Amino acid sequence: MALSAIVPSMDNTVRSGTELLWSALGGDPALVDRVEYGGVSGLLPARLPVMDLARAAVAVAGLAAVEHAGGAGPVRVDDGAVATAFVSERHLRVDGRAPVSFAPLSRFWRTADGWVRTHANYPHHRAALLAALGVREESVEAVAAAMGERKAVEVETAVYAAGGLAVALRTPEEWAAHPQGRVVAARPLLTRERLDEAPPRRRSGPLRVLDLTRVIAGPVATRTLALLGADVLRIDPPGNPELPDQHADTDVGKRTTALDLDRPSDRRTFAELLDGADVLVTGYRPGALDRFDLGRPGLVTARLSAWGDRGPWGGRRGFDSLVQVATGIAVTEGSAQEPGALPAQALDHGTGYLLAASVLRSLTEQRTEGGSRLVRLALAQTAHWLTGTLPRYEPERHLAESEGPLGRLRYAMSPVSYEGGPAGWSRPPGVAGADAPEWLRG
Repeated sequence: MALSAIVPSMDNTVRSGTELLWSALGGDPALVDRVEYGGVSGLLPARLPVMDLARAAVAVAGLAAVEHAGGAGPVRVDDGAVATAFVSERHLRVDGRAPVSFAPLSRFWRTADGWVRTHANYPHHRAALLAALGVREESVEAVAAAMGERKAVEVETAVYAAGGLAVALRTPEEWAAHPQGRVVAARPLLTRERLDEAPPRRRSGPLRVLDLTRVIAGPVATRTLALLGADVLRIDPPGNPELPDQHADTDVGKRTTALDLDRPSDRRTFAELLDGADVLVTGYRPGALDRFDLGRPGLVTARLSAWGDRGPWGGRRGFDSLVQVATGIAVTEGSAQEPGALPAQALDHGTGYLLAASVLRSLTEQRTEGGSRLVRLALAQTAHWLTGTLPRYEPERHLAESEGPLGRLRYAMSPVSYEGGPAGWSRPPGVAGADAPEWLRG
């Protein structure tokens, strides 16, 4: 069955998510009509509207691609393809071997007063975690014992101070009251700026994209640009390459190289590459690349961060799993006693497709308006959009309570509803078998 044939069965929230993201990108509202939705429903189940985020992010990436290419055809969004792509790292096989997504020390830990989640996939992050905890043995048992003696925020502070990654579990209310949470809530989903009056760069071949990103979100964006025909060159430090399985998953379609920007010769090579680039995408923490001259007239620059570039956490490193824990998502998907997680690293993947769309929209506008361009996105901003903008399933809205012979009951309201119809049942359930065998008198 064609995707277009099942459009009428899709909920209005499907389109509204796309409209919201496309509006944030400054796109022509009329183009949203080009999107056709379909596929198997009910994928990426969660308490938060994860599938709505995933679908909308992919839709606007497709819209931006069609707009940039000057095409007029439909943008087809299949839920099955979207859901599969959002967990692409789980489907990866290398010679039949399943990937390793998280190292043993990257997980939730019980602390003296709650929970902490760590990210220790890279060797230098593992070393910083162990040093902050005063643990010499790299084992789950040793780290668990050290965690159990400390409070969650104490661990968070100590590990970050040591150069590691750990975040205390917070409820949505605690994050809303946190200084960084307030900064994130006051900022838009993304920002797009025109920096000057420079003319757009002349392109005699494919779009050239210089990729300075790591770990899912940025690589997903540049993987998408490579799919659309861009010449993407990814650069990593020679002593800190990407993890092999993440490279295999997110570097498809690209070329990769290693440069040490602290070496003068490599710095000159990088400057020459940047001179010839149309797009620069960075995914390092804010401020980490400030000592390098990254500005070029007519360049489109996309900056991705975990927490945003403002507020007390603006300079911190972070990953999808940690942002979920800090922003209350882990509590929403589980509880404060047993934290949960989204069914996919949706903040990473959603932000990645949104970043690709931002770059394409900037290039489209630049063709007629010129100007060097800067777009900024952050995982925490995407989390805020997911938790506060899209409609989500809240069972409490569909529950009622009443007093009756069985006591005070909480029960699900009937889904049968129409204008002028009953709001609920006329009587609560009684004691089983206690009613007389007769009809009510009218």
